[in-house]
Amino acid sequence: MTENMLKFEDLSPGDRIVVRYRLAQTSPVTGNEISSDALGEVLAVTADTVSINTKRGALDVARQAITHAKRVPPPPVRRSRPPTLK
Repeated sequence: MTENMLKFEDLSPGDRIVVRYRLAQTSPVTGNEISSDALGEVLAVTADTVSINTKRGALDVARQAITHAKRVPPPPVRRSRPPTLK
């Protein structure tokens, strides 16, 4: 973790975060590690994992796999479109 990264001890369930984490696989073309992102609300934080409720469902991310993390604001409120005039 870098100096400016979010401290997991400061997280509470309901906080909205985005994390970048390393996957267990490598690219077959380059051999480099593959990363992924998760955006959602924190469900739980343990010594080993951060559980995040994403649009695709709950996701447990190993803390040691996380390379970047930060809090993000709530999603924007969707406004309905006004009816079109004919």
